[in-house]
Amino acid sequence: MKFLLRFFGFLFTAGTILFLAGLAAVAGLFWHFSKDLPEYSQLQNYEPPVMTRVHAADGSLLGEYAKERRLYLPIQAVPKLVINAFLAAEDKNFYEHGGVDYTGMARAGVAYIQNFGSNRRPQGASTITQQVAKNFLLTNEVSFTRKIKEALLAMRIERAYSKDKILELYLNEIYLGLGAYGIAAASLVYFDKSVNELTVAEAAYLAALPKMPASLHPVRNRARAVERRNYVIDRLQENGWITAADADKARKEPLTVTNRSNGAHTFAGEYFSEEVRRDIFERYGEKKLYEGGLSVRTTLDPQVQVMARKAMVAGLVNYDEQQGYRGAIQKLDLTSDWGVPLAEIKSLSDISPWRMAVVLESNDQSARIGFQPGRELGGAISKQRETGIITMDGARWAKSKGKTPTSVAQVLQPGDVIYADPLFSKDGQRVEGQYRLRQIPELSGAMVAMDPHTGRVLAMVGGFSFDQSQFNRATQAYRQPGSTFKPIVYSSALDNGYTGSTMMIDAPIEIDQGQGNIWRPENFSTGKYQGQVTLRNALRLSLNTVTVRLAQEIGMPLIGEYAKRFGVYDELPNYLAYALGAGETTVMRMATAYSMIANGGVRVKPTLIDRIQDRYGHTIFKHDQRECRGCDAPEGWKNQPEPQLVDRRERVLDAMSAYQITSLMEGVIQAGTGTALKDVGKPLAGKTGTSNEAKDLWFVGFSPDLVVGLYVGYDKPRSLGRNAQAGHTAAPIARDFLKLALADKPATPFKQPVGIRLVLVDAKTGQRAAPGQNKGVVLEAFKPGQAPPFNDPGMVAGTDVIDGTQQGISPDADRAVMRSGTGGLY
Repeated sequence: MKFLLRFFGFLFTAGTILFLAGLAAVAGLFWHFSKDLPEYSQLQNYEPPVMTRVHAADGSLLGEYAKERRLYLPIQAVPKLVINAFLAAEDKNFYEHGGVDYTGMARAGVAYIQNFGSNRRPQGASTITQQVAKNFLLTNEVSFTRKIKEALLAMRIERAYSKDKILELYLNEIYLGLGAYGIAAASLVYFDKSVNELTVAEAAYLAALPKMPASLHPVRNRARAVERRNYVIDRLQENGWITAADADKARKEPLTVTNRSNGAHTFAGEYFSEEVRRDIFERYGEKKLYEGGLSVRTTLDPQVQVMARKAMVAGLVNYDEQQGYRGAIQKLDLTSDWGVPLAEIKSLSDISPWRMAVVLESNDQSARIGFQPGRELGGAISKQRETGIITMDGARWAKSKGKTPTSVAQVLQPGDVIYADPLFSKDGQRVEGQYRLRQIPELSGAMVAMDPHTGRVLAMVGGFSFDQSQFNRATQAYRQPGSTFKPIVYSSALDNGYTGSTMMIDAPIEIDQGQGNIWRPENFSTGKYQGQVTLRNALRLSLNTVTVRLAQEIGMPLIGEYAKRFGVYDELPNYLAYALGAGETTVMRMATAYSMIANGGVRVKPTLIDRIQDRYGHTIFKHDQRECRGCDAPEGWKNQPEPQLVDRRERVLDAMSAYQITSLMEGVIQAGTGTALKDVGKPLAGKTGTSNEAKDLWFVGFSPDLVVGLYVGYDKPRSLGRNAQAGHTAAPIARDFLKLALADKPATPFKQPVGIRLVLVDAKTGQRAAPGQNKGVVLEAFKPGQAPPFNDPGMVAGTDVIDGTQQGISPDADRAVMRSGTGGLY
């Protein structure tokens, strides 16, 4: 008996020693692996890289910028269906375990033994908490050491954070393929939906992705992807989270994904979007741009942008087609499937409805063409082949060496790679099955449309195609503005005592530039001079000799000061040639300068961004710096005075001077070089500009609430032709744009500042119009004390000539003058 007692005592003692040794060993292991564990408290202040989203003024998405496409979504905003789908796929006991699911580990171990030797994928044993520990704090190293650390961290995380917080971190951090991180981004990337719009099948597919997103590609591995999706659907049903009917319906749903672009999402907004990206990069740096989760509200008006692009592209194409057809892009061998080699040719993606095609056969009457096939999500070339016909109606423009073709075969040969777009009849009807030959224009240019009161850029066209060239000609191309600079010269004069009726001499002039160099500026119509002319007529006819004489009188330093005020040039050299626009500037700068004239002389700073908010919704930038006094009313409306906007912007031009130069530029539209714009049928002011050797053709002009500036020219400057004129090329583009942009706007006249007087004067002499004179007169704007004296002593001094009957003007003539705005010429 004593022996047995000693024996059991020995066993008990040995067991206790072994148990304590085991505890010590486990404790030692815990201590060993715990001492190097990362600090999990950093999860509390976790700020994941979140994509920056850029929106147009109407809220539509313009672009997204990110290294990791992620939108952070609070757990409260995640639908229960989506949460259940991920729990079913990854960790159904998530809300029960303490970080490590021992039951799940045992089940996975048994399954592994049962399936050993087969090709079946082993069940995962990591909980969602363990995956959070690994993704945030550890590496992807495959080892027992990492698994132990992962389990230890998971238990610590469970003690420190709520289940919902852990799940929120997981759902926003996981990589789900196609560059998408987190469920919000993945929902957009795969299905172009918010998470609240996902179906059971779609939520199940996203939940299947965390373990192996590449292996479950929806196109390349569709069968496997559907199988794994259905597995998740089965688990949802098994756990009672969806009904059998819902599960059956979801399994039958096809796996259809949307190939959502990562670039500009507003048609024709690529140049604008890229300019915004550069702006944000310069303000905040690369990290903030691609990881900061900024919300950017831009000034872009998508409707105005489409109008601007349509007018600009049409103008470039029309000019280019007048120069003739340059031939096919390249040749293809048609002995095999033409779709494959055609798909490999880089085509421009942003010139819809133009499409690349190859000529399959041609004869005198027509050519049959095959269009470039598209690509599926996985990159495979589509097997569909689409064809069409080009008849003489679609190829007649394609002159060669100045000769109009008499047959389609003279223009198109089998194997020719071309562009084509749908053919429309003269009455605007689509001709079914027929297409028009197109060619990418060599000529390029840029356009900016701006709100003159705020500097908000409503539209920007930086070239024919962003896909062809990302060089933004609206902001980066420095070109000679030619005569569009003259209003700056005239503004300088008007602000210093001159008027539209001031007489100047239009005659040949010689300028000694030193060292025997004589400069003889000439008007566009060489050899034709007007003699004595008013400043109004000099600007209307764009007389160079008058502008040079005016610059001599007021001095180039003064003009340089005004050019700097208006932002056209940073520093203007004191050479008279610069008064004719011989310097170089950008479309953006010129549009901004004209905005300051249009708004009455107040400085505006051009902007593409209204406001920027950080990831928490705090505004970190706002363009509008005006102070709103009385806008904060915490106690509501109690009959207090209306809020007032305090505008402290600098004045760059006297308001009356601004009105005077606007009046002169109205004359340019009504009877000068800008008459193409009369068809718009609204009060407009502006100026054309043709640079030396017609290398650049400009128009800049405005209505009371919209400024447009544009130029056309070759990227490598060369003449557009001996007879090229801005009035024939640039002005019609502005006309076509303004017709669209102002179509539903009232014909609002330019606002007349207090103190200005409108006086009828003789258009040729600038003197006050004689009694009864109603032809050859113009309504001229004068500041106090500037109006010409009365020629007839019997007339009452100070009579306001708006009342035309007091000067013997017929009622019909008076109404005509009033309709004309400030610059009507009769």
